[in-house]
Amino acid sequence: MRPLPQLRNQQLPVEVMTLTHAPILETRSLAWPDEAACAAYAATLARCPGLRDAYVELRGALGAGKTTFVRHLLRALGVQGRIKSPSYTVLEPYELPGLAVSHFDFYRFEDAREWEDAGLREVFAAPGLKLAEWPQQAEALLPTPDLRLLIEAVDETRRSVTLQAFTPRGQELLR
Repeated sequence: MRPLPQLRNQQLPVEVMTLTHAPILETRSLAWPDEAACAAYAATLARCPGLRDAYVELRGALGAGKTTFVRHLLRALGVQGRIKSPSYTVLEPYELPGLAVSHFDFYRFEDAREWEDAGLREVFAAPGLKLAEWPQQAEALLPTPDLRLLIEAVDETRRSVTLQAFTPRGQELLR
């Protein structure tokens, strides 16, 4: 794992400087032949009790389907109205009865100070579901995810998805 370019010449706390890859506890592969399969998996995941306090990373190239998956998941959880991509705002919060959801998009994340300035440490420390697109842009600052989805476009409609559990909660989400 490489630090963000802006972190290279800064004095960092030991816990940031000594980050190592967390071991992957379990892996699963899925094939989504179309968007309906993506929506079906999102609905299945939404029914998992462990999701309520999970941190889920979404990785994939532009257009792979990260935001599409998040929209389906949020709809399955009960979010009504417009679901905006946080590409420019970094964070879009959603309040559901008994559940806070934070949807992050770190694609435009350029400066580690943005993390502190935006209060993201507090958001990650609070209860609730955290969904992060482009987590590699802030990797040195983020906690270990419970679950990571690696989404790869096979063609216009098909997606290959690798699910990686990094915690026991993540393993529960694979069931």
